[in-house]
Amino acid sequence: MTGNIARLDAVFAAARAEGRAALVGYLPAGFPDVDTGVRAMTAMVEGGCDAIEVGLPHSDPVLDGPVIQTADDIALRGGLRIKDVVRTVGEVQAATGAPVLCMTYWNPVDRYGPERFAEDLAAAGGAGGILPDLPVEESGPWRQAADKHGLATVFVVAPSSREQRLATITAAGSGFVYAASLMGVTGTRESVGREAKDLVRRTRATEAVRAGLPVCVGLGVSTAEHAAEVAGFADGVIVGSAFVQRLLAAGDDVEAGLAGVRALAGELAEGVRRGA
Repeated sequence: MTGNIARLDAVFAAARAEGRAALVGYLPAGFPDVDTGVRAMTAMVEGGCDAIEVGLPHSDPVLDGPVIQTADDIALRGGLRIKDVVRTVGEVQAATGAPVLCMTYWNPVDRYGPERFAEDLAAAGGAGGILPDLPVEESGPWRQAADKHGLATVFVVAPSSREQRLATITAAGSGFVYAASLMGVTGTRESVGREAKDLVRRTRATEAVRAGLPVCVGLGVSTAEHAAEVAGFADGVIVGSAFVQRLLAAGDDVEAGLAGVRALAGELAEGVRRGA
């Protein structure tokens, strides 16, 4: 692969060479404000995250649970704009060298313009986009723009996805496949669930994944124990709500919040190594 997606490919290759899963951390842009968000994502990489997902806050999310919705609301009330999301991607990538993706619902991209969004994201150093509510059948304009600018297009699969649907989705995607561990929204849970392991097994049976497309598991992963469990059967572990909670718990104490996300990243990084 050429373009910024190559950074993402390199991270998975390096993790594979080390015999472990990659650790992907998520935070919404603009939370608690743009500059602190950049510092927090940088701290996550310093703590052990291999890649970062920058969320584009949305007023009506379909995948995000109450914790991330709270963070999104704080960001939107702070006046966040798409240009701030793009700036966040650029500053985090420049500060860390890690691959940085933008996770966004389709409506903001559609209104901004797929070609313009892909061009701006790539120019900022972004490695790709994760689009949880974009149907594969309607993804042509985005995928064309993403391919043109060397960006990954990451689609989400769910435990309800049938074999033919898994094949269709994985064939259209690039970078990695986002496997939702359960039917529901983001948030920390007591366990990741057996559905995730079965979903990864079925996803790995598709031609695209057999050809090397990594499968990462998200939703509900919040502890080193969860990370170790998922690392035992997936190529990557995605954590979001737990990082948001560390920042929320710190309140106005920015340094405590940064220390919290850095420490959590370290714990999760140990977990993905223990579970490999």
